Amino acid sequence: MNCFEVNCFDVCIVGFGPTGATLANLLARSGHSVVIVDRLAGVYDKPRAIHVDHEVMRIFQQIGVVEQVLPHVRPYPASEYLGVDGEVIKRLDTAPPPYPHGYAPNLSLLQPPVEEILRNRAEAAASTTLRLGHEVVAIEQDADGAVVRTETEAGPEALRARFVVGCDGANSTVRRLMGIRLDDLGFDEPWLVVDILVDDEAAMARLPAVNVQYCEPARPSTHVVGVGNHRRWEIMLLPDEDPAEAASEEGVWRHLARWIDPSEARLWRSATYRFHALVAHEWRKGHVLLAGDSAHQQPPFLGQGMCQGVRDAANLAWKLDLVLKGAASEALLDSYGAERAEHVRKLTTIIKGLGKFICERDVGAARKRDALLIAEMGGAVKTAYREDMMPRLDRGAVAASDSTVVGSLFPQPRLADGRLMDEATGTGFRLIASPAVSDAALHRLDRPVGMAVVRIGKGTGGDGGGVLDLAEADTLIADWFARTGAVAAIVRPDHYVYGLVRNEAELPALVQGLAAKLSLLQTERHPA
Repeated sequence: MNCFEVNCFDVCIVGFGPTGATLANLLARSGHSVVIVDRLAGVYDKPRAIHVDHEVMRIFQQIGVVEQVLPHVRPYPASEYLGVDGEVIKRLDTAPPPYPHGYAPNLSLLQPPVEEILRNRAEAAASTTLRLGHEVVAIEQDADGAVVRTETEAGPEALRARFVVGCDGANSTVRRLMGIRLDDLGFDEPWLVVDILVDDEAAMARLPAVNVQYCEPARPSTHVVGVGNHRRWEIMLLPDEDPAEAASEEGVWRHLARWIDPSEARLWRSATYRFHALVAHEWRKGHVLLAGDSAHQQPPFLGQGMCQGVRDAANLAWKLDLVLKGAASEALLDSYGAERAEHVRKLTTIIKGLGKFICERDVGAARKRDALLIAEMGGAVKTAYREDMMPRLDRGAVAASDSTVVGSLFPQPRLADGRLMDEATGTGFRLIASPAVSDAALHRLDRPVGMAVVRIGKGTGGDGGGVLDLAEADTLIADWFARTGAVAAIVRPDHYVYGLVRNEAELPALVQGLAAKLSLLQTERHPA
């Protein structure tokens, strides 16, 4: 974009919450000029998200903040579902180590300090500009980009950008200005959400050590273990209850009476919500895109709200990077909405199923539910892994394949030298090969968009021909290759598998397919 105006940027991000801050950091790492607009000046000081997963932590590692984030997360306990008579009828937990992405697959989170860390990193980037305390009032598009008009206490301002991304939450101004509607996926329930800081040691010991879903027809509710002395309850409101009264201090303690007394804890936050299942009908209109809660909302029964927004940011960041650098057609951006909307719809369907399971109000139907579930598990509760519930990408910038791992996350093992794989390979496109692939086959490959070529083998380092040889401490990738029957895979910058091959003769076609899929303008050939 030819731009001679002072307030001209590659990307304007509206909304500086976790999604917007993650996107800003990823784009800044690629050297793009970013302006961040938010109507608020600081971080909201109360928790909203309480859970993140290993995919989010891997993205935080990519940004360079994971070490700062670690003190504010803890491994997420198991979730036990209690039936009508208080017995465990379902159990979700995390698979044991070695962890496939270098971090516990599920973690409890203190959102305010983590959001502050993300903001501080974005603000420190030389290519990032902040416009806090700015209210977006208009967006005008033309052939080269868009102008975002804001109002501030100092008066109006116009910001020009090649692309605008609305990360401005469920009540998104960007979505409204673009006239994008939300598709209702059919869930609408009123709930009270309460965050408590437990000060009394005896009370803390009395509370469940695990997350609990009380699948009780009289009043479904949830207990969530947070970081330190933070505990959360989500309590379904009944049709005749007043949400405002329920969220009052008196109402909160009345609802919590079965678990804790006000003399034992401090009220941190209380709010009532209608848990919705919504997804944007469009994720892109010209030079304007949506991400995070502006594009989707889902019930909290799997703790995926913040995770979904961070996934959006990681998916969109590498695509904007290639387009802005002229290395790919703008048509690549259409794959963002295609991939993320379908992923959100699939995951929301899973979450809705859990919600329906939890929220059964008919006692007879709930007893049948409990008996059927136990019977399906052979008479005893079997633990399922939360991470196994995540859907894969099956459209967009992935190769056509009969493999069910294409479109899923590729592992990040701990290497023999103690580093995590992404620290050694970088986080661009990577071709990861097993020792079954010959040096000659790897050296002959074209390398679109600077794709790194990596063999997970003996750990000899580079071979002089542009192939990085690494050794893993465990057998995560060796097991992955054995399980999938693959000998090599291309991994995208957001760590999803683009495609795989089952013999080295198929490698050139896989790489050429990537170049075609991205509509690349240039490739770099390395000599054999």
